[in-house]
Amino acid sequence: VGLITYMRTDSVSLAADAIEDIRQLIEQRYGANNLPQKAPTYKTKSKNAQEAHEAIRPTSAQVIPDNIRARLSIEQYKLYDLIWKRTIACQMIPATLHTVAVDLRAGANNTFRATGSTIADPGFIAVYREDQDDPTESDEGRILPPLKEGDQVILQSIQSKQHFTEPPPRFTEASLVKTLEEYGIGRPSTYATIISTLMAREYVVLEKRRFQPTDIGRIVNRFLTQHFMQYVDYDFTARMEDELDAVSRGEEEWVPLLSQFWQPFKARIDEKTENVTREEAVQSRELGTDPRTGRIVTVRMGRFGPVVQMGTKDDEEKPKFAGLRPEQRMDTITLEEALSLFNLPRTLGETPEGEAVSTNIGRFGPYVRYGNKFVSLQEGDDPYTISLQRALELVAEHKVKAANKVIQSFEGSDIQILRGRFGPYITDGKKNVKVPKDKEPEQIELSECEALLAAAPEKKAQRKTGARRASSGSRSKRSSA
Repeated sequence: VGLITYMRTDSVSLAADAIEDIRQLIEQRYGANNLPQKAPTYKTKSKNAQEAHEAIRPTSAQVIPDNIRARLSIEQYKLYDLIWKRTIACQMIPATLHTVAVDLRAGANNTFRATGSTIADPGFIAVYREDQDDPTESDEGRILPPLKEGDQVILQSIQSKQHFTEPPPRFTEASLVKTLEEYGIGRPSTYATIISTLMAREYVVLEKRRFQPTDIGRIVNRFLTQHFMQYVDYDFTARMEDELDAVSRGEEEWVPLLSQFWQPFKARIDEKTENVTREEAVQSRELGTDPRTGRIVTVRMGRFGPVVQMGTKDDEEKPKFAGLRPEQRMDTITLEEALSLFNLPRTLGETPEGEAVSTNIGRFGPYVRYGNKFVSLQEGDDPYTISLQRALELVAEHKVKAANKVIQSFEGSDIQILRGRFGPYITDGKKNVKVPKDKEPEQIELSECEALLAAAPEKKAQRKTGARRASSGSRSKRSSA
């Protein structure tokens, strides 16, 4: 059963039969006194609203959230409860509040003000107060006692509080969509794609329901605003959206429109490809000189994220690299903090079998290495401070998991039969092949494994972005950024 109407819309209009259904529910549940004489109507403030559908509303106002709660998941219930309450409230009368302000004088030059308000008639607020055991509970602390001019009150305490102005808060998903609407960027059907793309490319991360820009996000933004300002301008994007809408309505031809955009855009790309150096693209920043070696220390964006580099490619000794810690940022990291990153890898000791144990940070995060095997650190483990004992605990856990994964191994051979996510498979460390359905993995001979691996196709080489552009030095440099 469909509980709500089509959800990919920014319309605020309701159908006449839906309004009648809602008004009947209000009269039955909240009383006729909460019904306005005429049903309220609303108009969207967005110039790009696509109102081919109704507003998001319950298919029937009579389907009350609490009555179907047992049949919904927690998330489904919360969402339906939100939609239902908002829909019902929008067709009720406004709330009436009583507000009182009192000026209190202490001495000749000190004046304090106290304000309080109470709800005289809840109106639409009644929809949101149903879950409260005591509807007056939220008013406690805001109600002032009866006073008349000239009354004396007893001073109990004075609290001095320092207040600092704060920058505008980071975007939430809702506030970002609202801002996109205001600038005319995107459409209801594309807002989710815009946000998911920003997150998939790791330009932003969602922390406490607010978007925080990442180092790579800042670098991409800085690069585009410096070299492609015309194309990241709000007005350009909004104008392009309008023109594409005109194409969809048959008012404009798409070929001339795209040609008008593509030709200067391609020329700009070619010009920047030839003239922008790799250092500019990765936005390398010099932090200082290592006092021990005298080598230059820089921070820049690497292939897999922000890195600190000690030395240059022109030095006799190869440059050293270290990844930044999750809480560090490229534009604020200091020389001292950068140098501490080169304390990795740390040698911790040996396993009981004599394998060297060390810790480091790799592409997929911090890890412990023993012999030629790797174990990811768990949350709370720090590669800079982890002890040998803790590392050996992780190694032991990893060995148990690995042992449970192995179905068969063959003495003198690298070939193993393992349990995988999609069933048992044979591997030699380079190629993988599924165990045939008519074979029992515990009974397969080494010779059969060798034959199956030999018949398996070679792994396809991963396409490298940089290789395709390596026709000139400047192109390959930029693509490796």
